[in-house]
Amino acid sequence: MTELLKAFLVGGLLCVIGQLLIDKTKLMSGRILVLYVCIGCILGGLGIYQKIEGFGGAGATVPLTGFGFRLAEGVMKEVEHAGILGIFTGGIKSAAAGITAAVFFAFFSALFANPKEK
Repeated sequence: MTELLKAFLVGGLLCVIGQLLIDKTKLMSGRILVLYVCIGCILGGLGIYQKIEGFGGAGATVPLTGFGFRLAEGVMKEVEHAGILGIFTGGIKSAAAGITAAVFFAFFSALFANPKEK
């Protein structure tokens, strides 16, 4: 039960920060999403996000900061293994499951959605 509470706290905190950025700044949501991915990459590269993920579990891996962390982690591992080429291949290898799921569920949603013009 404590793992569930930790995940809720970490994921909830990330969502609160995002909502505050939407409400209190003029940043559009797309820029906030990119900011979250970049922050995840930076924190992952500095070794900080591993601790956040260790504490918060799915609350840290599911949001976009977790995606950024996966990209950075994959690049670092692949650079050690394959050299400079790992910069281009590592992120995609480590995040392939998440990217595939996003594309699949977006396609599946589009089959059943009925979008309307504003």
